[in-house]
Amino acid sequence: MAQALGEDLLQPGELQDDSSSLGSDSELSGPGPYRQADRYGFIGGSSAEPGAGHPPADLIRQREMKWVEMTSHWEKTMSRRYKKALAEAPGEPQWMETIGRDLHRQFPLHEMFVSPQGHGQQGLLQVLKAYTLYRPEQGYCQAQGPVAAVLLMHLPPEEAFWCLVQICEIYLPGYYGPHMEAVRLDAEVFMALLRRLLPRVHKHLQQVGVGPLLYLPEWFLCLFARSLPFPTVLRVWDAFLSEGVKVLFRVGLMLVRLALGTTEQRLACPGLLETLGALRAIPPAQLQEEVFMPQVHSVALSEQDLQREIKAQLAQLPASSSGPPPKPQARLPGAQAIFEAQQLAGTQGGTRPEVPRIVVQPPEEARPPRRKPQTRGKTFHGLLTRSRGPPIESPARSHRASTSLDTRF
Repeated sequence: MAQALGEDLLQPGELQDDSSSLGSDSELSGPGPYRQADRYGFIGGSSAEPGAGHPPADLIRQREMKWVEMTSHWEKTMSRRYKKALAEAPGEPQWMETIGRDLHRQFPLHEMFVSPQGHGQQGLLQVLKAYTLYRPEQGYCQAQGPVAAVLLMHLPPEEAFWCLVQICEIYLPGYYGPHMEAVRLDAEVFMALLRRLLPRVHKHLQQVGVGPLLYLPEWFLCLFARSLPFPTVLRVWDAFLSEGVKVLFRVGLMLVRLALGTTEQRLACPGLLETLGALRAIPPAQLQEEVFMPQVHSVALSEQDLQREIKAQLAQLPASSSGPPPKPQARLPGAQAIFEAQQLAGTQGGTRPEVPRIVVQPPEEARPPRRKPQTRGKTFHGLLTRSRGPPIESPARSHRASTSLDTRF
């Protein structure tokens, strides 16, 4: 596929298989003998050496040494800036037990999460526990585990926690609550888009009884962290955080097309199990970022197209549905809309919802007596109190459709 979503598979080039960096469902239960970690931290991965377009080796080595120094003195590093009230508060026993059982399942071959007592699993425990304290009415959803783990690979625990809050409440509200009402709505929207963009695939899925709730929640709830090679996951996340949920729909549509886009592929999947297997067994070479992401960006689905379909499906939801009705208007389409909503709330003097106060206080350090005051290089250590929370909800910024829905095949 070059420009629009179609039925014929694009023949991938000869690319290196990076399946060892797949998510936790494709990993082994634990590491074997020591093997070299790749550039993303996965033990035994095949991306240890940078290729064209990657940072030079000396820069990568400099960054590695910085992380080695930090992780070698992790308690001291974290105590300087991230002493949090939410992290110190006791968690609800039912959530703590469930979270504890899931910790080892998140990227077990990543060097951060290999050891139960390591900073990776312990940081993940703190972030997930903090969310249950922050939103006790929602509690813990298992799909938050891989999302928080990816955040912790790139951010310290406090910042990872606030990013998780933004994803759960601004990017994907209604996804991780007890009723998952937004997931059910988006499943209907996804099938409607399949019917318009890939009618033959849609017909096959209906014939074999494969509904979207059999495969879509793992994709969308985990932001594809368990379904794609890790370099591609990072690219998908970049696009998702920038452009919003329509990126998840584009990726999902492309995965369905790669798995079932040709007549031969559909004939090889006569039943439910074979079809689900095909959706979960797309060759990794076709999912490499260099080939996969240009195809994702070429899917003819704009923000206006998505909102139009959401409105149509929302009107068809039965009134007797259990749980609260979905509120898609609370979902902002990407970083630009979120920034503008925050600016608008500030200019209008809007009040932010109450959030727990997080106190960041550096530990006191014993200093030797000095004969005379030193002013050169002096730093100030004080009490920093920060109160943060999700921005006030605002109507989404209207976007001009970049491309109309392409229903021609």
